Amino acid sequence: MSEPEGTPPAPATSRPGRRRLLRAGLGTGGALAAVRLLPGGRAWAAAPAAGPRPAPAAPAAPTTTTGAEGGAQPWPDWARFARIADGTFNEPADMQSAVDALKAQNVSVVELDTLLSNWLTDAEFAAHMAEVKTFTGLAHAAGLKVVMYYPSLELISPGGEKGRSFYKNDQGGNWVQRDLAGRPNVFYGSVVVWVDPGDESVWLSPNSPWRDYYLKRIKGVAATGVDGIWPDVPIYFDGVLSWCDASTWGAAAFRADTGLPLPEAADFADPTFRRYVEWRHRNLLRFQLDIAAAGRSVNPDLVTFVETVSMDYRYATSIGLDGGYLRQAEGAVSQVWEVDILGNYDGMRHATATDWVCLISMYKYARGASGTKPAWAFSYGWQADDASLVMSQLIAAGCNPYEVKTPFKNDTVDAAMRTRMYAFVRANQERLYDAAPIAEVGVYHSSPSRDYVAPGAGIGMYANATAPAGITDWWGGDEPEQSCAAVPWLGEFRGTVKALVYAHVPFDTVPSPGLTAADLTRFKVLLLPDLQAVSDAEAAALRGFVAAGGTIVITGPAPTALDELGGQRAEFALSDVLGLRRADPLPATRQNAYGAGTCWYVRNRAGLSYLTRTDQSSADQLLAAVRQSAPPAVTLAGDRRIYLDARRLGADTVVHLVNFTNFGDTPAAFRTTPANCTLSYTLPPGTTPTAVTVATPDGTDPTPKPAPHTVTGTTLSIPLTLTQYSVVTITTR
Repeated sequence: MSEPEGTPPAPATSRPGRRRLLRAGLGTGGALAAVRLLPGGRAWAAAPAAGPRPAPAAPAAPTTTTGAEGGAQPWPDWARFARIADGTFNEPADMQSAVDALKAQNVSVVELDTLLSNWLTDAEFAAHMAEVKTFTGLAHAAGLKVVMYYPSLELISPGGEKGRSFYKNDQGGNWVQRDLAGRPNVFYGSVVVWVDPGDESVWLSPNSPWRDYYLKRIKGVAATGVDGIWPDVPIYFDGVLSWCDASTWGAAAFRADTGLPLPEAADFADPTFRRYVEWRHRNLLRFQLDIAAAGRSVNPDLVTFVETVSMDYRYATSIGLDGGYLRQAEGAVSQVWEVDILGNYDGMRHATATDWVCLISMYKYARGASGTKPAWAFSYGWQADDASLVMSQLIAAGCNPYEVKTPFKNDTVDAAMRTRMYAFVRANQERLYDAAPIAEVGVYHSSPSRDYVAPGAGIGMYANATAPAGITDWWGGDEPEQSCAAVPWLGEFRGTVKALVYAHVPFDTVPSPGLTAADLTRFKVLLLPDLQAVSDAEAAALRGFVAAGGTIVITGPAPTALDELGGQRAEFALSDVLGLRRADPLPATRQNAYGAGTCWYVRNRAGLSYLTRTDQSSADQLLAAVRQSAPPAVTLAGDRRIYLDARRLGADTVVHLVNFTNFGDTPAAFRTTPANCTLSYTLPPGTTPTAVTVATPDGTDPTPKPAPHTVTGTTLSIPLTLTQYSVVTITTR
């Protein structure tokens, strides 16, 4: 297609990129009274036909190909071992100094964020691509890689509130996302931190000709020699309106995919609306795959990292972007996970211990939802000490750090801290990112249960939604319903994670989209928190896991009672595995043998109870099966607020330990106090230890050092003093 030129105002050479919405009152589906919307809110899309609605078509399994991209591509080492930082330059003359500064901070990958958030003519875009090519050459000469940031569905018109804008004077009014009432998804500054007062932000429909417009420009970016593309949050933005895209373009795509008209309103009792909720996940997946394919059509070695703001909590339901859908897509396309923190101007400095568990849960979800691909993730901080602890947990979960100071993304919290932490990653990159997971316990994250079980206003990012005294810009906006404890399914999931973390049990998160039997083969126990909505294919994979000797622990009042679109089943999908029929009274607990395995059922939400009360009886209900069927080889004697994970690299067992013992049940000022603990490892039969080392980023030397240890029988014991983060490597023969 021909790209419209338009006549946007001349842009500055560079500006900070768009960044995080202020979550107080946003991201939960509610429009803000202060938002200035353009007129045009009348319903304009074709209304659904009167009379009975057809039953929604069930969704197909998520696609695992990338169209023109073809088969699976190996990931280059630079992407697997990436240490990422923003590389915005203010003027072309600043390019070399920017590259030199990042190189000195042990950065290996530059995320270049410049003008592409803004409305640019073809001529302005081409001129800027020449600047990008120059910067890329300088970065390559310094041994750095460059990944170009490019918002995928948002376009900002500087001065567009009163001046010319893409919405008013170009194709934005035609291509805009619209909600179910037909209102356009466009607003003016001060709603979010990245849109300045007087600027216009318009969110475009990926089903409109914007798709071709954007993909053509992606090809232009790929031609500059950059190493990767960073498409920013392909979402149905809900900061001002909910449940977009009901544009004419979206309506046509929805009907083509499902045979259904758009739902009339947001109503989870309506099967067509529930189908619309799931369709938006799949619709955005296809857009991401097309972006990756467009870039690789120009440069076959190009990688794509999609910035993904939705984590394990309920935000994916409202914005449509479910990170788990991309996991099995072939080709070099993965995620940069935007893992938010508690306070825009406080970081995690006033977290509770349960809030810290929520952060652990998010990073573990990121690692699991990226599958075998690299999982890049934001490492937000406010001061050097809280920033380094957040990054420690990110690395321990297996993610690659992108270190930034909250709430923006164009600066480091502290250059010395970044240099020290990135030196640790560089010195230990193989043991951090080449080691294979050995956790025999999985926690199942059910996307349809997240979407359809007790839908409500809260998103549940953290536990404490109320800002501590003196702290402003808190994630929950002082709204208790935002807490994960107020979202039943999520509270159950997060409480299950908390029980495992506090018991020092290594675990991995297992995302539901595209689940296959192969995803479960390495686990002995699979925890299924409040699993209600499940497809027949998922149920078959879970049934096969138990029949082959696996153990599942399923909790909640309606085990597998819903289908994958939230519709009521006549019978539990796993009735045979549960040993329960829907018509019968549910027991408080039950164990049922099925094939060579066992199903443990707990009727109450034991995880939610443990999340809020930290009661041992609830933990025992969740962990009894783990202790019986998958006792970990690595154990820890010490404070329960020490996170433990374990992986294997050849003959080495690599153990990660992160100290969050200074967080309590109520918010308190941040501090770091070393914690003493003893790590124990059960030696495999016939083996002896040949070396034990400890590496830490907490000091000046990140290289592994020999660690004192003793062996009693088959147990290797290692006494440790843990500051923030240590990696213990045990070598046996």
